[in-house]
Amino acid sequence: MGIRFKNTMSGRVEEFVPLDEGKVRMYHCGPTVYTYAHIGNFRSFLLGDLLRRLLEFHGYEVEQVMNITDVGHMTVDTHDAGEDKMEKAARESGKSPMEMARFYEEAFFGDLDALNIKRAMAYPRASEHIEEMIELTGALIEKGIGYQSGDAILYDISKFPGYGQLSHKRLEDLQAGAGGRLTDEMMAAKRNPGDFRLWKTDPNHVLQWDSPWGRGYPGWHLECSVMARKYLGDTLDIHTGGEDNIFPHHESERAQIEPITGKPFVRYWIHNRHLMCEGTKMSKSLGNFYTVRGLVSEGFDPIAIRYLLISGHYQASLNFTKETLKGAWESVVRIRQFVSRMEEAAARPAAAAGGGSDGGGASSAGATASEQAVDAAIETFMKQFTESIDDDLNVSKALGHLFDFMREVNRAEPTGAAAGRAAEAMRRVDRVLGILKAEEAHEDDAEIDTLVREREDARAGRDFARADQIRDELAARGIVIEDSKEGTRWYRK
Repeated sequence: MGIRFKNTMSGRVEEFVPLDEGKVRMYHCGPTVYTYAHIGNFRSFLLGDLLRRLLEFHGYEVEQVMNITDVGHMTVDTHDAGEDKMEKAARESGKSPMEMARFYEEAFFGDLDALNIKRAMAYPRASEHIEEMIELTGALIEKGIGYQSGDAILYDISKFPGYGQLSHKRLEDLQAGAGGRLTDEMMAAKRNPGDFRLWKTDPNHVLQWDSPWGRGYPGWHLECSVMARKYLGDTLDIHTGGEDNIFPHHESERAQIEPITGKPFVRYWIHNRHLMCEGTKMSKSLGNFYTVRGLVSEGFDPIAIRYLLISGHYQASLNFTKETLKGAWESVVRIRQFVSRMEEAAARPAAAAGGGSDGGGASSAGATASEQAVDAAIETFMKQFTESIDDDLNVSKALGHLFDFMREVNRAEPTGAAAGRAAEAMRRVDRVLGILKAEEAHEDDAEIDTLVREREDARAGRDFARADQIRDELAARGIVIEDSKEGTRWYRK
């Protein structure tokens, strides 16, 4: 079987077949740069990274685009109401919207790099594609789908029969004014309760542009429609986002494009579930969120964050706690130490037995029992890992196979080429996982190396009191010592 994904549109797990053989066009909803993105946002961004890594693992050429929202995103997403998040944050910070946007955009890229998320082909900004949004709005008006009502251009959802198919909602159920978030005046201006804004005329808005309908700003849903089409074409292979993007954002995105192109906008819609924090949905509005830089400032390694966020299936809610983050780091350390041990063992000659190993990808007829065990484990592991990760990104199951593989290889105690092959197998699967990123050097690394050597000398001289003293001193600094017959290693908690 090939790669399979849960397609939100059909509600089923489907085999993935791109529009063009060997090439994948993929778009992701990116950050609204009015504050730091929280790790719940990064669960969605890591979904895109995992998809890209998996597809490249299988030899696909991936064109990947993620937008930067710096205008038009309202504070009440589901009802297109409230005020623009950028305008609100700029007013509260005392900065201009663009100053604030560039600051948080740069912070976002720093977080991407810290989490070892591959950079996309392009990160178009909404504010730099206003002309295309105006053109799309005009085209929708020409088709009788867009209409002017008061100071806004609205989209008539009754003119697009497919509206609601992605979110599996019926038109009669789309009561956009429920809950009192829209005023009677706003509701009266709409032909249908679910009609949404394409353009808002507002000469007082801090961000505004000229349009045929007066100076104002675009609706949030427009930006992804125009930028995805501009950079990736009329039909995308994959579009991702968090489950809260399904309605109204993604539903409205496709409604704006398909009447113009006459083609399906997206072949595979893939959405991740919410990240929970101590059992409650993580969100800025609730104030129960963590940022990457905030956790790093507390001493957590960003790759531990990456590991935790990808380890649970994207279709299931994931509960974040600092205890689970500590556990994630312990798993990362185990994996890294295994690879280091295998690479060190590869430098030692294998034990002679018959003809020994041929040093290639498979053992020769005269291979030792250890080499045969390692090569059998590699073959089984690569098959099981690939089958799991291809099955709708079942990372949890794939990681289970990874730890089973490590245990089998450790029992075989390989050296020479067999150990090297085990390490190479881990590095191959890490092309998908992205957790073997080299640790950053710290100012006290040399000092710690010196203390570790001093401890080894003390143990050799049977000065166990001094050896224990050094271990305790390092432990107080968050350094863990691991002794083995191959020598002593240390790592940071």
